[in-house]
Amino acid sequence: MSVELAGGLSHCDALTLRLGGVVGALGMTGAMMHVGGAGIGHLYLAASSGLGTSLAEHWKEIGWEEQVPPALAARDNAYVWMPDTGTPGPMGGRPCGAATGMAAVPIPAPERPLGVLSVFTAAPGGLDAEERSLLAATAERISEDLPWAPAAPGTSTTARGKTSGIGAWEWDFAGGTVEWDRRALTVLGVDADTVGSTVESWMDIVHPDDLTKVIATSEQAIRTRRAFGVEYRVRRSDGSLRWVEARGHALPDDSGRPCRVIGTLRDITDDRLAEHLVGRALQHIGDGLLTVGTNWRIAFANTAAEHLLGPSGELIGQVPWKALSGTDPRRLEAACRRAVLEGRPTGLDARLTARRRWHHLRLVPIPDGLIIYVTDVHDARQREADRFAAEHAAAERTARIGELTGALAAAVTTTDVIDAVADHVLPLFGAVGLNVFTQEAERLVVVGAVGYPQAFLDRVNGLPVQASTPVNQSLRSRSPIFVSSQEEFLRRYPELADLPAEGEKQAWAFLPLIASGQPIGACVVSFDRPQAFTSEERTLFTAVSGLFAQALARARLYDTEHTRAQTLQRGLLPRALPDLPAMTAAARYLPATAGLEIGGDWYDVIPLSGERVALVIGDVMGHGLSEAATMGRLRTAVHTLADLDLPPGELLSHLNDTVSSLGDEFYATCLYAVYDPTSAVCTVASAGHPAPAMVLPDGAVRFLDVPVNPPLGAGIPPFEAGTLELSDGSLLVLYTDGLVESSVLDIDQGRARLAQQLAHASPLPPQHPGGTALRTSGLSGPSGTGWLERLCDTLIHHLLPAQQQTIDDTALLIAAPHPLAPGDIASWPLPVEPEAAGQARGHVRDQLANWGLEELTDTTELLVSELVGNVVRHAEGPTALRMLRSRTLVCEVSDGSSSTPRIRRAVDTDEGGRGLQLVATLAQRWGARYTATGKCIWTEQPLPARYG
Repeated sequence: MSVELAGGLSHCDALTLRLGGVVGALGMTGAMMHVGGAGIGHLYLAASSGLGTSLAEHWKEIGWEEQVPPALAARDNAYVWMPDTGTPGPMGGRPCGAATGMAAVPIPAPERPLGVLSVFTAAPGGLDAEERSLLAATAERISEDLPWAPAAPGTSTTARGKTSGIGAWEWDFAGGTVEWDRRALTVLGVDADTVGSTVESWMDIVHPDDLTKVIATSEQAIRTRRAFGVEYRVRRSDGSLRWVEARGHALPDDSGRPCRVIGTLRDITDDRLAEHLVGRALQHIGDGLLTVGTNWRIAFANTAAEHLLGPSGELIGQVPWKALSGTDPRRLEAACRRAVLEGRPTGLDARLTARRRWHHLRLVPIPDGLIIYVTDVHDARQREADRFAAEHAAAERTARIGELTGALAAAVTTTDVIDAVADHVLPLFGAVGLNVFTQEAERLVVVGAVGYPQAFLDRVNGLPVQASTPVNQSLRSRSPIFVSSQEEFLRRYPELADLPAEGEKQAWAFLPLIASGQPIGACVVSFDRPQAFTSEERTLFTAVSGLFAQALARARLYDTEHTRAQTLQRGLLPRALPDLPAMTAAARYLPATAGLEIGGDWYDVIPLSGERVALVIGDVMGHGLSEAATMGRLRTAVHTLADLDLPPGELLSHLNDTVSSLGDEFYATCLYAVYDPTSAVCTVASAGHPAPAMVLPDGAVRFLDVPVNPPLGAGIPPFEAGTLELSDGSLLVLYTDGLVESSVLDIDQGRARLAQQLAHASPLPPQHPGGTALRTSGLSGPSGTGWLERLCDTLIHHLLPAQQQTIDDTALLIAAPHPLAPGDIASWPLPVEPEAAGQARGHVRDQLANWGLEELTDTTELLVSELVGNVVRHAEGPTALRMLRSRTLVCEVSDGSSSTPRIRRAVDTDEGGRGLQLVATLAQRWGARYTATGKCIWTEQPLPARYG
């Protein structure tokens, strides 16, 4: 039952070895260690090395007040050296053997020295500085190794059970005697005659390993005037060892100095045996166990701890935060100190370096230090990590499915749906390929694919549904088919042996797409390596295919409606703008980003008589099929009214009646402008529509001050119009409010952005003067139109970026006017007399000769004669003739009458009435329009082929 230190040594053996080390290191003749103090009044020899038995006997006990190095060092708590002069005085009459002197240092303890370490020197002069430092360091190590700390009063270091009785004892310091009562002697297992009454006789029965602890505990308690308790072993006369617990306290004399100690004694051998058995059990438990003393050094390590951390010989004496490699030393030290300070168990996890496995360190404070339990939790942590990974994977799959569901809900077109599946399904399964088929008639058509070569897609596109393929098989059975490898594919479908290599895939999931109980197509998800499909993955594939099918069916319906809407919209808007010598134009229509791509915005360019051009832009309030139908009606009405050559204000008045007749819920805005290239004047009327912008030749941008009229359906005629001059090189920009207004932008901000973009636009291409030269200059042809087309794209790109959601349609019309050259215009006043026709024919002959159009002379003379004759017979002055050379030859006869000529069917007996019939037969087009002073009758004739 002897307590052992590292290497199986007892405390006494360890002290003897350490003293032997001091003798060898310093070259001393011997060393010894005493314990005791002023309270006991003596220092007692605890261990020695290099001293014979007789020499040690002389130094066995030293009085506290003696003038010898050990007592002096203990009293002064300092290093002492004393030479041996050979006289009885210096060493108190004690011999030093072959030594020339003795050096002593105190063994440190928290309050007073625990004892003294002394060495016998052979050289005169004492120890040098290095030797003194080594001696002091040895004393400190001895202090750390010795269990000197006393038990707290009223407590015990062990759990108490049944005892053998309690005895009493008294220690008299003055006489150096110890008295025992009968029970105390029974506990010690001796009789009064055997043990005697001296302190030395009592020390003889104390186990040598425990003597130092007993003396040190007693000395400290006496010095501090506190009660104490200590456990130690005694050797009975029969040779057996028993554990006893001694408790006591010092009593002072009249002067207050301690003079004796009284206490109790009891046998605790059974308790110690139980503790030993517990210790044996702890030695072999599966978890590692370390005990740490109050000096923070490991005192015990069981077998499991040695297996984890190394042999106990390497662990004992280390601090735990260094012995447990793999932990954070500062964190473990802080946890240990916190557990002891707070008196509460704590724990932490660490991955120990020895086995790279996770262990849980349970730190349990005890009265004499700390117990550390080391439990292997690596497998449990791994299971927890696996469970967490599985839960994380499941949560991630759930999140991805949620994202897929949201993406499919937001997808509108078939392309959107396929993109959503590619973006969310392929990463979910780690797949690299996607192929989507829809059933069209009796064939499967590829409508989307990711990760496949085009040659492969061309081969599988359009295969009959009766073909023996895994896609058709899954579609017929309405069940998914999973193929884990190329070998399995070749085994199941040998007739398609070349498909895997051509498609560059090695595993496939063939999924039928069933919506509302009807098969609409199939989806193939493929992998670039063999894939073992788990039951969970198969279930997830089935769920995903159902979501995909529903979204695809909805998208196909949208695509069908979208195609119809686009067809209707294209039918309602101009297919192409006319190529006119007086005006080059380009336009754009953008439907709203939500709903059907059809709405009520429109634009138009309408050629009028006299080479004039009408520009129209409008916006029916609302968005959808009803508004598009209304827009179609208005556009048709504008064309009809424009053919009547009505002024802009009057045209809007008639158009207002049309809108009003549709009902109170219909409103529209419209801007109608007529440009006359002969005067470069543009007349503009607006019904609630945003004012157009004009870009001047110098690049300046201004918005026109157009008279404000209410929207169509809300206005009351008349509608006022304004005029402006459009010089050559300028631009007229017409638009609907969708271009300059949105939910995040008011119309003033939008107009400012429009002006900024127009100001930064490139200048117009160079102009080419001359009437017919306009047709070959390029401005009215592809190059000029191309420049305006690019300008339209620039404005749309900057003012309506792709990511901006808008709820309104947008129409944009940009026009570049081209005034007629003065040389292409000729006019003459005519009298309201019969000779006016002759004068008109003369003017025609001369002007046609001047223009090089002599071959048109006869026909033109006849037409002008009929028109002038009508004026002379049926109208009033003033009368005038004007000829224009442009894309056609235009002849105009104006008068002061507001009556409009009409063709009537003449019978054989009629003398007149055939003039307008002749005009209609000879002219390509003819008509009449009102002017500010009357009316104008005009004709158009095609120019010779050389002008085409």
